[in-house]
Amino acid sequence: MPPTASAPPQPRPDTRPRTAVLFQWVGMGDLVWHVPYFRRVAQTSRDGQLTLIASPTTFAPQLLGHEPWVRAIIDFDRHPRRHEARQGRHRGVLGLWRMGRELRTQGFDRIVLFTNHTNRTLVAVVAGIPERLGYGTSWLQRRLLSHGPWIARYKGPAVSAYKDATAFAMAQGWCDAPILPSLIVRPEALERVRARLKDMPRPLHALCIGSSEPYKQWGSDNFAALASELASAGHGVLLIGGPAEHSMAQTIVQRIEPALRPQVMIVTDGTVADTVATMSLVQTCVGNDTGAANIAAAVGTQTWVLLGPRPPLDHDPQTLHMVTAPRLDAIQPRDVARLALTAHAQPAMANSA
Repeated sequence: MPPTASAPPQPRPDTRPRTAVLFQWVGMGDLVWHVPYFRRVAQTSRDGQLTLIASPTTFAPQLLGHEPWVRAIIDFDRHPRRHEARQGRHRGVLGLWRMGRELRTQGFDRIVLFTNHTNRTLVAVVAGIPERLGYGTSWLQRRLLSHGPWIARYKGPAVSAYKDATAFAMAQGWCDAPILPSLIVRPEALERVRARLKDMPRPLHALCIGSSEPYKQWGSDNFAALASELASAGHGVLLIGGPAEHSMAQTIVQRIEPALRPQVMIVTDGTVADTVATMSLVQTCVGNDTGAANIAAAVGTQTWVLLGPRPPLDHDPQTLHMVTAPRLDAIQPRDVARLALTAHAQPAMANSA
């Protein structure tokens, strides 16, 4: 009697939890700092993926939507952009309850809360998600989370968001040391931007002229003087911002000598994905403390943030450098230009700074 064929082995079911990550902060730079830890959470989740819950102001779909660990992105519409002049759908206690009810149908086994805020934990409770992990930096948040380990809130001199996220990821065993922020460039955006910049002089310098707050703004005069210094050296200059910065960019160009203006390009009309691609193609980036500057560092570009007297961003000293002074307006364009020009001439020095 001929032997019977055995049935092929069945794949083992993936027992890792269906995971959501709720992200507290509203800025692109804040999101960039957390990306490496989201990737580690995804590695411990069903199919190696997670669903990210984040504010629309972070532009998460354009920054991260193409990465393989992202299953879906859900808008946490709590703090709309000012120019929208509307109430966020998830604003206030009722909005948090609404967010939780919307999540109930998703079937999550676990939610990871990158937040110190107890009210965000209420979302997880209302959603009925059984495993709720978070910082636990207050007694009330610990009561609403399913279990520890907890962390102590960072109280040092630097900006705290990255520090708390790092401590949380290490406490949960997702990593054993801080991980530098990094982003993956969308191939189609890279092709589009390369075509746009093909006639620009090299090397290229990106100037991030936007700012979320007036106190972070270095000003049109300073950026015009800096662009003039770089263009006078024969280099290309990109004025990076969103549509809201287009008028400012035009003002900057008008303050540059006409003979140098062809070396300066206004880039305020692209997508956030285009900004990521652009930052991967320039040699240096200088700008206000804004999301674009953090994007530049995350794609490996030597970046200087015009910080003034504010707390430093010290998580990536090899790539993200601070320009400090007792006052923001005390930072001189010629000094900043020297940093960018030196970095291009001596890249090894910049990498060891």
